[in-house]
Amino acid sequence: MFEKLIDELVQSSEKLEQKLSDPLVIADQKNFIFISKEYSKIKRKIEILQRIDSIKKGLLDTRELIKDFENDLSSGNAEDSSELKDLAEEEHKELSKELVLCEKELKMLFLPKEKMDDRDIIVEVRAGTGGEEASLFCEEIFRMYQSFAEKKKWSLDILDSNRTELGGFKAITFSITGDEIYRLMKYESGTHRVQRVPQTESSGRIHTSAVTVAVLPEAEEVEVNIDAKDLRIDVYRAGGPGGQSVNTMDSAVRITHLPTGMIVQCQDGKSQRQNRLQAMKVLRTRLWEKKEEELMKERADARKSQVGSGDRSEKIRTYNFPQGRVTDHRIPLTLYKLEAILSGEIDSFIEALIEKDYASEISKLSMLKINE
Repeated sequence: MFEKLIDELVQSSEKLEQKLSDPLVIADQKNFIFISKEYSKIKRKIEILQRIDSIKKGLLDTRELIKDFENDLSSGNAEDSSELKDLAEEEHKELSKELVLCEKELKMLFLPKEKMDDRDIIVEVRAGTGGEEASLFCEEIFRMYQSFAEKKKWSLDILDSNRTELGGFKAITFSITGDEIYRLMKYESGTHRVQRVPQTESSGRIHTSAVTVAVLPEAEEVEVNIDAKDLRIDVYRAGGPGGQSVNTMDSAVRITHLPTGMIVQCQDGKSQRQNRLQAMKVLRTRLWEKKEEELMKERADARKSQVGSGDRSEKIRTYNFPQGRVTDHRIPLTLYKLEAILSGEIDSFIEALIEKDYASEISKLSMLKINE
């Protein structure tokens, strides 16, 4: 049933493959990366379509086998039919499970995308209300994204962090690079609330703390023009909790954008040059975000592909430790697998949010057509 679509995708992949061997394309690194990503996506679509086709044929075959074994058993002709029937039913069950997963991935691959969806991102996680407990949860949320990135085979780099005495983070900024990152991670922007008994609580009372998460698509240099004379750049020694020196060189960098008063600092890189480049990347992205927010206010329009406003003050998710549950308040969806989610298994939330967002966009288009 997928033969025509597979053929079309194969033709597209062959054309992209030819481009990737073109010296002119190879010389243009930006274009080469873009085409490489497109090629990888098409190849994955072909693999999934072929696998679904294979699974469906396998399901038909196992159904036929089960029917034959049932006939043998009813006629009493085969002694081993009962055991073979059980094996066929088990295989049918496994194939059915795999089909559901493949069809879900296929749907995600073919959902329409926005222009920013392929961008790499910069994520800022900050401790909110709750004091030291919020700082500890800030680190747990960072570890959750770190594990999620590892599962997706994305690359994560810490740009700046501010540790507390007990080992948490007051704030941490990091970048993630890979395929379709913003498309998946943009739904994480907002306030993440935790409900649990802190280790320092002697009476056993449940406390509520929160962290804020900002997921920003990385801005390109051509989108934000930064004049060197508008910058003040300071260098200093990177430090850890309690003023302990992380190194003895002035490698940390603080950049102040004088027109806006925006301050960015990076100290987790190995050299001053690396920290400076990373700080400029963060500054460029924040300035681009500020510009976009101003445009959105002028248009009084909500950001597309965000369920809810995406405002950092908006509570999007609650992690309840006593009951082992996590609730996303935008869908709503509650899952009783808190440990797995904190280990990076956040796909269920993201997939549900993408589907709701897509359904919302389809509904808007339908309403427009009705009103025309």
